[in-house]
Amino acid sequence: MSIAQQLATYREYHHDHRNVLTHAVGIPMIVLGITTLLSRPMLDLAGFAFTPAMVAGVLASLWYLRLDLRTGLIMTGLLALFVTLGHQIAQSSTAVWLVSGIGLFVVGWIFQLVGHKFEGRKPAFVDDLRSFLVGPLFVVVEGLFALGLMKDLQRQVDG
Repeated sequence: MSIAQQLATYREYHHDHRNVLTHAVGIPMIVLGITTLLSRPMLDLAGFAFTPAMVAGVLASLWYLRLDLRTGLIMTGLLALFVTLGHQIAQSSTAVWLVSGIGLFVVGWIFQLVGHKFEGRKPAFVDDLRSFLVGPLFVVVEGLFALGLMKDLQRQVDG
């Protein structure tokens, strides 16, 4: 499926502007919560320290880059930022790490569910697990569309 097809399919579940707005808040919270929780343990292999968050970030980045180079580069940069922020939070005490990671994740999902209450439709992941990756991309691309950027992609998504 092309990026336009992925986004168009995801958009079918996200027409209400309040739902899109709650996703713009909730999805980044979920991503930061996940990267925070996956920032422990830190493993040292051959002098290089890495975390499960780094592995997940690289795998997600590869998927985004394969889908579309332009947006993939943007998503890779954003994922690197979120992995870095998650790592910083994870350097705190265990209590701060867990409360922050779990709190961000749960509150982010509350935003998602409230948005889908406005929408009157179930979340996209119920029908397609790829939406867990498409959701963050959707938020970023919708922001770019709002700025008047990527008009060619917007026309394809809007069909």
